[in-house]
Amino acid sequence: MKRSSTRRRRGGFTLIEVLLVLVILVVLGALAATAYGPIQRRANINAAKSQIGLFKTTLGTYQLLVSNYPGSQEGLEALINPPAGIAADLVNDWPILDADRVPLDPWDNAYGYQSPGTHNTSSYDIWSAGPDMVEGNADDIGNWTTE
Repeated sequence: MKRSSTRRRRGGFTLIEVLLVLVILVVLGALAATAYGPIQRRANINAAKSQIGLFKTTLGTYQLLVSNYPGSQEGLEALINPPAGIAADLVNDWPILDADRVPLDPWDNAYGYQSPGTHNTSSYDIWSAGPDMVEGNADDIGNWTTE
């Protein structure tokens, strides 16, 4: 049998083609990650606002049962564990907040609670330090913020 001097070209990808595809995938991944950051930030802020709204509801229930809001020392734990000296018939209503522990904010920090509040002097303040996790600046999320 006679062999052909020309070889058949094998099908497949060259190194340049593979590298080009990898570069395109990296660029697309970087664009997706850049777009994801602000969306995640907004979602965390909305989650903190929702959780504060839930605390407001459960603190209202607490206030109806006990006739006042928990003090700063008792904090949000009073929604899970009844305060000392409470009437025995009210202990059956605990926990008011249906959880094993007080949830953390979306940045894994404890919510702040103060009663009477600085912003809400007739009731309480409840807040998250927000995305920068530093209390007392513009990105704090509290029951007094309107945004």
